[in-house]
Amino acid sequence: MSTLPPVPATRLLGKSGIVVSSMAWGMWRFAGRSVAEARTLVEAALDSGITLLDTADIYGFDGKGGFGNAEALLGQVFAEAPALRDRMVLATKGGIMPPLPYDSSPAYLDTALDASLKRMGVHRVDLYQIHRPDILTHPHEIAKFAEKAYALGKIGAFGVSNMTVAQTAALLAFMPRDLPLSTIQPELSPLCLDAITDGTLDLALQHNLAPMAWSPLGGGRIASPTDARATAVAAALDAVAQTHGVSRTAATYSWIMAHPARPIPIVGSQQVDRIREAADAYKVTWTREDWYKVLVASRGEKLP
Repeated sequence: MSTLPPVPATRLLGKSGIVVSSMAWGMWRFAGRSVAEARTLVEAALDSGITLLDTADIYGFDGKGGFGNAEALLGQVFAEAPALRDRMVLATKGGIMPPLPYDSSPAYLDTALDASLKRMGVHRVDLYQIHRPDILTHPHEIAKFAEKAYALGKIGAFGVSNMTVAQTAALLAFMPRDLPLSTIQPELSPLCLDAITDGTLDLALQHNLAPMAWSPLGGGRIASPTDARATAVAAALDAVAQTHGVSRTAATYSWIMAHPARPIPIVGSQQVDRIREAADAYKVTWTREDWYKVLVASRGEKLP
């Protein structure tokens, strides 16, 4: 039975030359806790071998207030424990501006990036990403912003989140040679296959982009299935998880990473034990048959 190659614990972040862990930890639900609690979570991720930490200026916003709260809390953690910054590859995102909702004009992104740096108390982020596509901004303008921010030493690499294949391809055509696009960030899980079927991961392979998979557990539906499709996917994952002595969650992360584009699942848990458990994903090796069983369970029909 054909076995897929094991996933290494680290990978290159596209063409950036930056080495990152093959898994990331996200801070969507990071805000609203004490500095001590926040530091414990950051340290749990780093101690588990996760070096890529992903946040955004919108994280913490509840529809009325809290914009920037996740970044600000991380800044407080850095102020208390400055050495933590040097242990991570720090990524943040901008471009969502409630209630507009999106602005990727160079003028706004300049302001947004500076505000993010100030909130976190840092002079540079290793990766800056456009959070949502702004239809009204020409990709050339986005590329010009990125080139300027890179030249000023404010960013180490540049990426996009939630862009279509066509939008990403358009931006690729305008990126400068010294700053190639490094990452894309689609939703991807055994219950959300769009990145596999719409060409997103194929584009990543073609241009050496590092895909960062958000909501890898299907918004909690894989852990707690509520319908027949999710239940079938969970059963297919459990069969492999039990063989390797890991949780369904770890098996899910490993299923995502087994794709040849080597997507980086963003662990969203804000619980120390769940963050530590994520590293069990590296214990899993997939056969082609088992990997496809999960895909077929998600599709609800056999492959052609």
